[in-house]
Amino acid sequence: MKDVLHRHAQALWLAAFLLVAGGLFAATRMPVSLFPHIDFPRVVVAIDAGDRDAGAMTAEITRPIEIALRAVPGVSRVRSTTSRGSAEVAMDFPWSQDMVTATLATQTALATVLPDLPAGTRFDVRRSDPTIFPVLGIALTSDSLDQNALRQIAELTIRPALTAVPGVAGIDILGGAPREIAVDVDPARAQALGLSLDAIATTIGKANAVRGVGRLEDRHRLYLVLSERRIATIDDLAATPVKAASGSGAGLVTLGQLATIHPAIEPAFTKVSSGGHDAVLVNVRQSLTGDTVRIVADVDARLAQLGLPPSVKVTPFYDQSELVTGAANAVRDAILIGSVLAGLVLFAFLRSVRLMVITGLMLPAVLAATCLILGALGMSFNMMTLGGMAAAVGLVVDDAVVMLEHIMRRLQEGGTSVGRAAAEMSHPLIGSTAATIVVFTPLAFVSGVTGGFFKALALTMVAALGLSLLFARCVLPLLAERWVRPRDVAAAERAGAFQARLARWNDGAARRALARPGLFVGVVGVALAVLGYAAWTQVPSGFMPAMDEGGFILDYKAQAGAALGDTDRLLREVEQIITATPEVASYSRRTGAQLGGGLTEADEGDLFIRLKGGSRRPIEEVMADIRNQIGAKVPGLEIETAQLMEDLIGDLTAVPQPIEVKLFGDDPKLLSASARRVGTAIGRITGIVEVVDGLRVAGDALAIKVDAAAALQQGLDPDAVATQVEALVAGTPSTQLRIGEQLVTARVRAAAALRSRADLLAQLPLTAPDGHLVRLGQIARVDVAAGQTQITREDLAPFVAVTARLEGRDLGSGMKDVRAAVTQLHLPTSVRVEYGGLYAQQQQSFADLTMVFLAALMLSALLLTVLFGRLSWTLAAIVTVLLSAAVVLAGLWATGIELDISALMGLTMVVGMVTELVIFFLAELPRCGVVDAAALREASAKRLRPILMSALIAALTLAPLALGLSRGAGLQRPLATAIIFGLSAAVPLVLVFLPTLMLVLTRRRGTAA
Repeated sequence: MKDVLHRHAQALWLAAFLLVAGGLFAATRMPVSLFPHIDFPRVVVAIDAGDRDAGAMTAEITRPIEIALRAVPGVSRVRSTTSRGSAEVAMDFPWSQDMVTATLATQTALATVLPDLPAGTRFDVRRSDPTIFPVLGIALTSDSLDQNALRQIAELTIRPALTAVPGVAGIDILGGAPREIAVDVDPARAQALGLSLDAIATTIGKANAVRGVGRLEDRHRLYLVLSERRIATIDDLAATPVKAASGSGAGLVTLGQLATIHPAIEPAFTKVSSGGHDAVLVNVRQSLTGDTVRIVADVDARLAQLGLPPSVKVTPFYDQSELVTGAANAVRDAILIGSVLAGLVLFAFLRSVRLMVITGLMLPAVLAATCLILGALGMSFNMMTLGGMAAAVGLVVDDAVVMLEHIMRRLQEGGTSVGRAAAEMSHPLIGSTAATIVVFTPLAFVSGVTGGFFKALALTMVAALGLSLLFARCVLPLLAERWVRPRDVAAAERAGAFQARLARWNDGAARRALARPGLFVGVVGVALAVLGYAAWTQVPSGFMPAMDEGGFILDYKAQAGAALGDTDRLLREVEQIITATPEVASYSRRTGAQLGGGLTEADEGDLFIRLKGGSRRPIEEVMADIRNQIGAKVPGLEIETAQLMEDLIGDLTAVPQPIEVKLFGDDPKLLSASARRVGTAIGRITGIVEVVDGLRVAGDALAIKVDAAAALQQGLDPDAVATQVEALVAGTPSTQLRIGEQLVTARVRAAAALRSRADLLAQLPLTAPDGHLVRLGQIARVDVAAGQTQITREDLAPFVAVTARLEGRDLGSGMKDVRAAVTQLHLPTSVRVEYGGLYAQQQQSFADLTMVFLAALMLSALLLTVLFGRLSWTLAAIVTVLLSAAVVLAGLWATGIELDISALMGLTMVVGMVTELVIFFLAELPRCGVVDAAALREASAKRLRPILMSALIAALTLAPLALGLSRGAGLQRPLATAIIFGLSAAVPLVLVFLPTLMLVLTRRRGTAA
């Protein structure tokens, strides 16, 4: 091999240079985002059917659509929520589904059923992916301009500028309302002329027409012939002639004689504010392959160049790039600190500055080359790929250290060369790398959020480890041969005093253990097994790791049916609480709308609260403080809080709340009563907060009950009455005026005095076919109908979902108490109970990762058997790995870190890393013959330095992530902590427990181990 390396040395140097250079180039081109690209298997259909009650909406629209969508190939679940005139139907598919095809199939199914639905029904189909949430949100406020003027700036200036930014999928604007021109008709005057509002609207529509009627060629010119009557201003609209149908005023009148015409806004029941002022919000959504950091930087640059009016204040209320940058900083810190600590460990054991430099060069070279592979696979820098790089730092350095340590040891012994020493280390180095790589193989069969997230991490680590093996085996020996000097070997020998103390301690421990192997193995094995079991039963459990995202969502719900103004007054008090919180940097508020879209009434909405950076209280403490203050000072307001990533993942999968108790049944009254009982019961549990019983009331209604006989006597029928009332109250869009690039609707309606109060509804004037006036109260009774509860269904079955969040406790113990409380209620047998929410996602993820852990054990056992061919060695190694895993559980329990998907992934990685140390140990044993206590002690002594160095370097390089020193490190903190505890336990277990167990197994078999 030495000759091979020498023969191809120049090619190897060039290949290494090209890999590093290509990786650096790829790194500058790779997009940066929060999450890896995941095709979430969910399609949401938003339905708008005008104004109709929830019961009629369910029977006439929601249920037929559910039946049609249930037939879409691959659908696993259909869930709907129906409110007044609107509904939302969510379809879940298997994770392997082609979501482009699924979306098209959904649209096809809807197009098929649309002709059978009531006229005017509209739907919007969207895939659930991270792009539904903005990566950047900015608020526009002004002391001199109103919301409508701000919206015009957002529509005409900001949207065109930001849409052109590369990677932007869309710009959403909230706040204000589109401009309209109101045509407030005097019904009495119109009736005197024999005109109805519908006839006036039709006349306006026909008067504003531009129509191509053909083409004409004359004298070498081709002309487009237009029949044109364009209304462009309010004056044009007022001058529009209207033909009177009958009466003394028969003839022509102008619209201005019949109506008051003035600028207005489209009817909307939403309210948007920021920093206590009415605002317009601009949400920037990113494409699936967009670069978050670059998009935010480009948007900021575009905004600075727009020359907005001085009175317009632009305030960011959400910036996802800050979280992404925090994750990148965590990796940067891990690399820098890892390099420094690895160098210090290397210097402590080998006392050579040159070896420190060699190690310091290899780490960035391998990581740069890793970027080349990730770029070629179309991946991005995100929370998982960056976390994979951070987790791989210690392993990459470890490969270099193990190779250098072996080279130095062989040079100290004399009689060999660098090339031959490197060749000797090839077998264990390949085996150790394979031990870490094989544990990631089962992830290919894991679906769901866990598979989507950790496949990116696993691929990153596999790429880094594969490249690390190549560099350590092919490049590092060439570098060492050029740079390592005899004085470096002498320096390593001078470190003998320090290492001698470690060797004496290790030898003493091994000697005592091997003297009474059965007793030692029994005591240590049973003690660690009991400790691991106790930790398994006591360690808190969760789903996603807790992480300070620098901001959170606060969802709220006022009293059912509350007017927008009343809800706004309550929210002004909430805003005072938020403003008085010192950690808050800015916030935005939506009433009647939500940040990520969804079904919303005028009495509900959300706030996004952005916190200051630097030193402050933890985000969970700030959230609890604001929640408690609102509960004490703003009674009657239901709130829920969540960090955006938790809320986003929940919305993309099913339900954002951690706890969801689903009650199914056919009796609505029984379901409602059961939901209230469940909500009350779990609300008493310590640590269960923000309990919502799922009985969301859509709001009251004014029911017009037409007396058919009285209506017929006046020449009217119920449909004609409804048509005229709709024209008077809601208005009729008659035409659109083109003003610049915008189309402005002209809406014909009754004067505000006739439609602004519920008690005046009966006085609305209706026009009979013969032209006489009829008051609505003459032919109908107007009653107030109590608000209807929103109707929720899953797979066509009615259900009510009771949801809650956690405060100061973990998901596992919280759900245990929730289950017990629900069981003690002894609900009627006709009410079926299921548990969903993030808890359901946790259970699925835990089952998947348990499979991955067991598969990793089996693959590690297979690898050990292939490498060394002795089942007793394999059995001893697997027991050692399991005891290390027991210490990991104990470490999580001691530190209070939840056992979540990140910690379970770390536990699985411990299998590979401990197996790697085991391979280094077993490589020192003779392949044939009897392996006695003396041979085991000798192997332990020879492998003390590399095993200790490997574990120290891997643990120290993960320390920044385990300590959560960077803002984006929270996602990887449980993973890093698990690995650190596993490696800390692995050192004494591999050096002392493993050889002792091997001796016990040898004696029991009575043959060579």
